[in-house]
Amino acid sequence: MPPIPPVTRNLMLICTAVFCLQLFTPLLDAFFALWPVASGRFLPWQVVSYGFLHGGMGHLFFNMLGLWMFGSELERLWGPKRYLQFLLAGVLAAAVAQLLITYLAGSRYPTVGASGGLFALLLAFGMLFPNRVIMPLFPPIPMKARTFVMVFGALELGLGLMGSSGVAHFAHLGGMVGGWLMIRYWRRQPPFGSRRR
Repeated sequence: MPPIPPVTRNLMLICTAVFCLQLFTPLLDAFFALWPVASGRFLPWQVVSYGFLHGGMGHLFFNMLGLWMFGSELERLWGPKRYLQFLLAGVLAAAVAQLLITYLAGSRYPTVGASGGLFALLLAFGMLFPNRVIMPLFPPIPMKARTFVMVFGALELGLGLMGSSGVAHFAHLGGMVGGWLMIRYWRRQPPFGSRRR
């Protein structure tokens, strides 16, 4: 197994450390979770800080597993700077999507988790390595990366439209859109201009 590249490793350690702090300092959520604008508790830095918080051990485990599975290879491909830019785009786009959904739904509950950035990584992995066969934990069926991305995207959309489940499905989709836009920007493809010939 190749070593975990530095940015991915450090992000995994930071998220785990912050989760441990959350167990002893509940006030972290009050200031650093992503609160809906209408709640009166929204603060500008929350559009980034929420990505370091998690709602439970299972939430943390699966996000860190995904970060390791998809982020490690993308960091090796892009390098630390571009990798961080991409993750930030996913986290910010997920935050914007979640703020919009909570505003429309009138929700006053906060959002936490690195899932927005993770779904951006998932999309990028499917775009860059479409024929790579992966074995998800649920369901344990081998499938090509592009199929995996399409299945998860469709599931998130369907579950989001079905109603409240305590999971920020539209934030996940927002992360995917943010990742897609970032790749389009790097490739100078619409809506950011046309590719040079």
